[in-house]
Amino acid sequence: MTQTCRHCGTKLHREFLDLGYAPPSNAYLEASDLSAPEVTYPLRLMVCDTCFLVQTQDYTDAESLFANDYAYFSSTSKGWLTHAAHYSEMITKRLGLGQDSFVVEVASNDGYLLRNFVETGIPSLGIEPTRSTAQAAEALGVNVLQEFFGEALALKLADDSRQADLIIGNNVYAHVPDINDFTKGLKQLLKPDGVITLEFPHLMRLVEFCQFDTVYHEHFSYLSLGTVSRIFAAAGLRVFDVEELPTHGGSLRIYGCHSNSGHRDSDALQRLLAEENDRGMTTPDFYENFQQRAENIKDQLLEFLLDAKRNGKKVAAYGAAAKGNTLLNFSGVRPDLVSFVCDAAPAKQGKFLPGSHIPIFPPDMLSERHVDYVLILPWNIAAEVRSQLAGQLPDTVKFVTAVPELRLS
Repeated sequence: MTQTCRHCGTKLHREFLDLGYAPPSNAYLEASDLSAPEVTYPLRLMVCDTCFLVQTQDYTDAESLFANDYAYFSSTSKGWLTHAAHYSEMITKRLGLGQDSFVVEVASNDGYLLRNFVETGIPSLGIEPTRSTAQAAEALGVNVLQEFFGEALALKLADDSRQADLIIGNNVYAHVPDINDFTKGLKQLLKPDGVITLEFPHLMRLVEFCQFDTVYHEHFSYLSLGTVSRIFAAAGLRVFDVEELPTHGGSLRIYGCHSNSGHRDSDALQRLLAEENDRGMTTPDFYENFQQRAENIKDQLLEFLLDAKRNGKKVAAYGAAAKGNTLLNFSGVRPDLVSFVCDAAPAKQGKFLPGSHIPIFPPDMLSERHVDYVLILPWNIAAEVRSQLAGQLPDTVKFVTAVPELRLS
């Protein structure tokens, strides 16, 4: 069956990346699951020749990916908590938010961000479909509506006079299977003079640094500023400003409003749109040869792991992150090459990585068991991880990252 673009409906013919077959990246396993069959799905990306939206090949629905026991908790990363706190302070001042304002975060996770608005007395609402994270947010005093977001839910909230002065969506826009319906929901939920901010990994940086491991089934779309501006315009919205962020290896924070709003387009917006155009992001050539670059990274990692095994060296990993699962499964890595992975999230500890079946332990296991190398899977927080572990491990232990190239430190 020919797939069509999720935004503009163009038939898709151009393959961007094929990572084979993999289980959902956050489908962590219990010990009892290891003797049962494990379901995998194709993990392929296509690029639209009309609007240049990059998207996963269709295979399943969101409900099967974002289950009630979803194990990603944003508050696990101290750096991400700091990022959220700085954003909350900045946007409160920029928009003049106060006790008469209303803030909505879509995909509010465990309350990592809205807790800042709760503490300052600004009325807020989180929309979060997964029970495990929603309950964690409620324990912090965050009001949460446990549903998937779309136009229908936005209309209900608008009918209840619950339109927002500010709508926040951090690392959710790429996760929605129907990006048009989601964007229409943003429009319905937004007050006439309201502002939307969305953060998402920038496709330009993904290609530049070959961040293929950020590809997984939960990420339905891979976004450029130009494509997002087009999607917004089709829904009666307008992107009027943008910031480039270092998070997740290079992200964008876009600012949106109603198309007829008085917000003026910023110089930063025009500069970045021009850069995307200069780099050829609206031409097929930009998307060529990415497959080979990903395979080169895989080969480098396997060569390192096989050499370590032959030399009697022990490799463990840190960070049971989705990007790590993509890297390990694409590379065919199993516990004979990486003995175990440590993660600070209690929800993941005692389980096993999907596909590779590598066991997950608390971070103190790294000091309890002798290891020679620590492979940091979430390379975007490698500096944070190294600083956390440096005083706990012998000086002989080397840290390793695989993307965008194999590096030892």
